[in-house]
Amino acid sequence: MSICALDGDDVCVGCFRTGREISYWGRLTPAWQREVLARCQRRMDGDPAPCAVAVAELT
Repeated sequence: MSICALDGDDVCVGCFRTGREISYWGRLTPAWQREVLARCQRRMDGDPAPCAVAVAELT
């Protein structure tokens, strides 16, 4: 899927990133991108993993 579609929990039904993770993706370091992907896997497995992006982490 190349276009994200968010569900009622603000999580993409295709890639499982949150809306915030999607919007900050290009500004994340490779390490944080890997963390987001790890949380996506947890979400795919049914775990409501919290969003990896916080404004404090980007400053």
